Amino acid sequence: MSKGMVKNAAGRLVPTEVNGRKAFPFAGVGGHRPAGVKAAPRVATCIDYPADGNKLVDDIETALRKCGLRDGMTISSHHHFRNGDLVANAVFDAAARIGVKDLMWFPSASFPCHAPIIDHLESGVVHHIEGSMNGPLGDYCSHGKMRGLGVLRSHGGRYQAVQDGEVPIDIAVIAAPAADPFGNCNGVEGPSACGLLGFALADSQYAEKVIVVTDHVVPFPCVPWQIQGNYVDCVVQVDKVGEPEKIISGTTMITRSPDRLLIAEYVARFVRDAGILRDGFSFQAGAGGTALAFAIFLKEMMKERGIKARFIRGGSTKYLVEMLEEGLTDYILDGQTFDLDGVRSMRENPNHVNTSPFTSYNWHGKGNFASMVDAVVLGATEVDVDFNANVVTHSDGRLLHGIGGWQNCLSSKCTILAIPSFRDRIPVLVDRVTTLCGPGELVDVIITERGVSINPRRKDLLSAVRGSDLPIRPIEEVKKEVEGICGGPPDPPELAEKVIAVVKWVDGTILDSIRQVKG
Repeated sequence: MSKGMVKNAAGRLVPTEVNGRKAFPFAGVGGHRPAGVKAAPRVATCIDYPADGNKLVDDIETALRKCGLRDGMTISSHHHFRNGDLVANAVFDAAARIGVKDLMWFPSASFPCHAPIIDHLESGVVHHIEGSMNGPLGDYCSHGKMRGLGVLRSHGGRYQAVQDGEVPIDIAVIAAPAADPFGNCNGVEGPSACGLLGFALADSQYAEKVIVVTDHVVPFPCVPWQIQGNYVDCVVQVDKVGEPEKIISGTTMITRSPDRLLIAEYVARFVRDAGILRDGFSFQAGAGGTALAFAIFLKEMMKERGIKARFIRGGSTKYLVEMLEEGLTDYILDGQTFDLDGVRSMRENPNHVNTSPFTSYNWHGKGNFASMVDAVVLGATEVDVDFNANVVTHSDGRLLHGIGGWQNCLSSKCTILAIPSFRDRIPVLVDRVTTLCGPGELVDVIITERGVSINPRRKDLLSAVRGSDLPIRPIEEVKKEVEGICGGPPDPPELAEKVIAVVKWVDGTILDSIRQVKG
């Protein structure tokens, strides 16, 4: 066993210390109970802020200086603009001009547009990143180039980490499509409207200092205020905070693949045949193309049967918006806006409700919305024969994706992973996932183009679909068939001993370690 590593309840070796903080190994689902009280920033006083409420300053650099930026601080940001964010890079460019070093970046997620942060990692302005890394930054981390450990958390886990004091934020930077000089802001108004700002809620509430950056200043009050100005220290007006058209990505476009359309159809039929599709039910579909296609198939079944959902959990897309506008659901409870139809709907329709990781996903609260959802449809990069799933690394071990709300959704009443049986002739069904992101006891159904595999633990689901014309098959049987097509199981990734990142579970414990790729 490696020095400083212990085996957790999932049988994975994990470190006992992460970036200088004591770490707790995963103790099983529901095995860890938090202690203590919530964190809080220092008490502020109105004496230090303008009596007229005008907190506007000239630029981001001035705001960072006013907030006391210095070496070793933690700067947070959010990803509501996804690959269209224009603020995070500007923040670290300004930090470089100020001359600070060893900052920790704590984003709710990073995207390929944030590749310039690599220059700041190389120069020492940024020490390490604790947040989901999609694309270039994840690849950089995979090759062991980052000085600290990457820490991957779910959306709810990120809120929990801030709330519990695990990650104290020194300066939070919130990119807001509309704001008033006092700092009230929202994401539904202005030329860069992106939807909601829920991922920045914890940052605004718990950070020592908060900067709002906007390209659309309105007279007080900016309503609805998704972030309250009472939390805000400075407001900066820039030319443009983001490109809202880029919140749409390849993962938010409906699939055209015949195989994936078949998977989507199987998922909808399973929801119907298992008795989940009934008046007043609820569901959540991820942003992947297969999940979006599932929503369309399900919509037609609902119309045929005269069924109405009580609520749909978003990520909202135009497909969910159409269901709301056609009266097929009472509410969309939105956690992230995935296209411009979702932005419009949230702005105009009071039944399209802005939520946050606190209400939706936070495990250290008095309940959350995720467990109330009847069925959730998600994707995965790998699944093993014990129904364990991976969403952050590929079969070659490279860290290229974030967790998002994926882990949090596993607490729904029926969790369905809709995945192709292989990608690029590499089987997706394996003996043991490269990286454990979701324990198999929480994954209920695996659906590929080759059939429907139900977790043996879910005897109720097996009984419910008895007699269905769906191709119900053991997962081992599907795996063997796929390996025959692909010429055998995938080669194990070539990994070094060095741990470059860890995966947190929703309760803040460490579920798995990610090792450096060789070469």
